[in-house]
Amino acid sequence: MNIKKFLGVAATLLLSAQAYAYNCNGVAQYVDGRSYTNNAIVQNAGSAFSCKIAGWCSIGGPYAPGTGWASGEAWNNLGSCGTTTTSSTPVSSARSSVASSTPNTGGNCPNWAAGTNYQIGVVVRYNGAFYRAKNENPGYDPVISTWYWEPVASCPGGTNTSSSSGNNGTCAAWVAGRMYYAGNTVSYNGGTFRAKYDNPGYDPLISTWFWEPTSGCNGTGTSSSVSNPGTGFGAVVSEAQFNQMFPGRNPFYTYAGLVEATATYPTFAGTGDIQLKKREAAAALANFSHETGSFVHVTEIARGLYCSDWGNLATCPCEPGKQYYGRGPIQLSHNGNYCAAGAALGLDLRRNPEIVEQNSKVAWQTALWFWMTQSGSGYRPAHDNIVNNYGFGETIRTINGSIECNGGNQAQVQSRINEYNRILQIIGGTAGNNLGC
Repeated sequence: MNIKKFLGVAATLLLSAQAYAYNCNGVAQYVDGRSYTNNAIVQNAGSAFSCKIAGWCSIGGPYAPGTGWASGEAWNNLGSCGTTTTSSTPVSSARSSVASSTPNTGGNCPNWAAGTNYQIGVVVRYNGAFYRAKNENPGYDPVISTWYWEPVASCPGGTNTSSSSGNNGTCAAWVAGRMYYAGNTVSYNGGTFRAKYDNPGYDPLISTWFWEPTSGCNGTGTSSSVSNPGTGFGAVVSEAQFNQMFPGRNPFYTYAGLVEATATYPTFAGTGDIQLKKREAAAALANFSHETGSFVHVTEIARGLYCSDWGNLATCPCEPGKQYYGRGPIQLSHNGNYCAAGAALGLDLRRNPEIVEQNSKVAWQTALWFWMTQSGSGYRPAHDNIVNNYGFGETIRTINGSIECNGGNQAQVQSRINEYNRILQIIGGTAGNNLGC
């Protein structure tokens, strides 16, 4: 649905310094605010970086590689520079991949093959460059699927070079500031912990979204993945439950991206008693699922320009060649919404609306911001409708107003209610009052 949404978020800093060095000879020095393309390589603050998302890399300031507080959202850290020769010229297209620096191939990495299942830590060769699987995937393209892959400077034999596990079942002691990858195990304060996600040495007892207790070393612990990552949404809906809810979803809609996004809004599924928290989680997922065909569609089926006067063309002109069709769980649409979203997020979404369909976390954030703060076509934000016991039906009114409510389209209302009840059954929640509108 084409809903007016005004978005905002405080991005979370997750800098991941690599455990290897990078040959920075000839790599251009980063220039704040200069335009960069995807996979462009620069050096800054003594390290080399590869651009993940052009729209963010070109903003500078908080997204400056290695120095900005949101650097990790825009850039991959390729490693500390060795002997470098600083260049003041922009990164050329010939240097816009990891292969622009002669790699130390080390091991014998296989060529990437579409449709092959890759485990976390596997390194492959692709278009002359090397990429490491950050997350397990069924053969997604390393250049396109940047959530699943990251560029690396060399081939360590197709395995993870990070050292955190010991031999003979003895885990190495955790070290603050050391880079750990998903699956690494460490000993800490008499316990053993397994990294659920890559992290730059976060405390296993404090950063429970990144670590989980385990009974074994060398990545062989028996505890389940992402069983309880935090005290908000992640504590209400587990990854296993999320997968059960939406087994056929588009891989773009990741559980990890959702949990990261909800961490920005701690009161989402974090207000009231456990039943109230479950209602909000189920209500949001039900509505988002309805909007996207059970999380199958990342973008609107009938794509259009969606450049309109209500978007205030004087202050928010439509960028030539760009379209503002619906994207993400709440289907953000129209130029005015992209301008407002960009202003709130610190992103130039007017010039780069495609970011919403390229970054899972951002897509979830756009939906959650609307859910938490915007009244839409109703009387109050969807979050307020749930936590103040106005009922699930009022969340439908907030999203679609009279198009569905007040007899507008009872079949669509019932479809949302059915989805809400289905999700509640999976997580063991109660529906509350006023299901319809």
